[in-house]
Amino acid sequence: MFENFLIRPDSLRNVEKDGKVIGFELAVRHANYRGCYLSLHNGYYISVDGTEYSVSTQSFAVNGKAPRSFDEIRTAVHEHWDYDDEGILHVDAPGGLAEGEHEIRFQQSVLAAYGYLPTDEEWVRNPPKPGSGAGSDKAPQIVTYSLTLNTQEKV
Repeated sequence: MFENFLIRPDSLRNVEKDGKVIGFELAVRHANYRGCYLSLHNGYYISVDGTEYSVSTQSFAVNGKAPRSFDEIRTAVHEHWDYDDEGILHVDAPGGLAEGEHEIRFQQSVLAAYGYLPTDEEWVRNPPKPGSGAGSDKAPQIVTYSLTLNTQEKV
């Protein structure tokens, strides 16, 4: 259920640096009402208009900190991401997205925040690939959104 509300609908926008569009970003929420320790956040499966963007192209900003890669986030064992706090997912995509509407296929990968699963120790060493369904916690489905690129200032 929560996976239907992971992306704020008006948040899809291109990102510029030094006058060039270097990618895009969107505001996301956590799918688990308990939130999680940030080190359990494993990245996203994200596809825009049929183009998949791997975790290696993604960085994540939350708690007022600059965007970090998911390799960096794996070490944030004492930092918590609360359910009601938005994070910003940044995706490196030179040239960004075209104006207009886009089909976004999306799944958040967060390892289970409580209990013990037989896969836990292996997933700490070798996290599952987002979009595989493994490690998806409260967002087990890839959800499709239809979002319009916001060309206004940050909202």
